[in-house]
Order: sequence, then structure tokens, then C-alpha cells
Amino acid sequence: MSEQLTLNLPSEPALGRGDYFIAPSNAAAVEAIQSWHDWPQGKMLLVGPARSGKTHLAHVWAAMVGARIAPAAEVPGQVEALAAGPIAVEDADRIAGDRAAEEALFHLHNLALQNGAPLLITAATPPARWDLSLPDIKSRLQGTGMVSLDAPDDQLLAAVLVKLFADRQIALDADLLPYLMIRMERSFAGAGRLVDALDQAALAQKRRITKALAGPVLDKLATEAS
Repeated sequence: MSEQLTLNLPSEPALGRGDYFIAPSNAAAVEAIQSWHDWPQGKMLLVGPARSGKTHLAHVWAAMVGARIAPAAEVPGQVEALAAGPIAVEDADRIAGDRAAEEALFHLHNLALQNGAPLLITAATPPARWDLSLPDIKSRLQGTGMVSLDAPDDQLLAAVLVKLFADRQIALDADLLPYLMIRMERSFAGAGRLVDALDQAALAQKRRITKALAGPVLDKLATEAS
């Protein structure tokens, strides 16, 4: 039987506070976000790998304080508007080497502090590992308080899988989750790739996601990763 043509329709992630599962690996980050009034100089760096929940926590914080959210690459040209109130700047590590973006983030940082506007910055790695070309922003970031999202434990990884499937309105059989967790890449990014691949396979084959469907998908992902 030939595979059916599928449409890549984006899923809509649930980003509310009630959708965020707290576990030992992310409890410190959640506490830091909730205690934003106590941030030294009113700023904080949130660091974690891809799909670790940085964007979700940034949205939780933004909802709490009425903050705007902007990718670091889009800060140039709107520094004054962004610094007028609480602001979350995402993926700051990606602008390393872009002089204009680095200067814009530097000015946003200073203006936000001058205005008393809380500033949350997210990144995949600590600033010491970024190849920044502007010494001023490097020193400001390295002097910023930082909290990390650690690698997921079993409890959190299971919750992430359930949430990713729920975002796509996919219900799991009771025995499928432990089957996936034993065989999958144990990371947030791996969970995302697995759910993407299973969703695509189910759509292509017009089948429910079961162990029989998941087995070949897991084997393919493992081969690609090796």
C-alpha cells in the first residue's frame, strides 16, 4: 500500500502555567521565574538545551508580569519600545558575531535597567560559551544571574511526551508511553523529534500510534542518530 500525501499542519503548543510540569530538573528555574521581584538588578538568564521549556517558562513569566517577548535577532530597531516595560529576549546566544544585534541587546539591557523594567534573557548555553564580538555586552551578560534547566529525569520526560502529544490532540494508549521511553533518545529535543516522526507516520499510514507503528519509527531515529 502506498503512503498517503500528508499536510504539515503546525500544532499549537499550550504555554500556560498549568501546562508546565514541575520536576526536580526544572524546579530551580521555575522558582527563579516566580521570584522575579528578587532578581539582582532586575534581570535573569534562563539557560537550557533545545526544547527544554525555555520558551514555555518565558511565556509563563510574560503572563505574570505583562512582558513582551522578542527574539534577540529582532531587537535592533525597536530597543526603546521593548525597554519601556518588562521584556523577555529569546535565543540571545544566536546573535553572537552579529555586531548590530549585539549592540542592540547591549542598549536594550542598559535601557531596561535604567527604566526599572525586568529583563529575562534565554539561551541554549551560558554567555561564556558564546563567541560575542562586543566586550560590553559580554561583560553585562556574564554579570547577570543565571538559572539552568537540567537534563530531564524520567518523570519530566514522560510529562513532556504527554504534553507534546496533547498539543497535537493525540491520545496515547496506556502501554505506549513506557515503551517509547525505554527506546527513545533521552532528551527534550529527542522527545520532540520522536513525536514529530510518529505524527507524520500515523498521518501517512492513516493509522493510530501503536507499538507496531512506533517500532520502525524508533529504529529509524536511532539509525539516523548513530
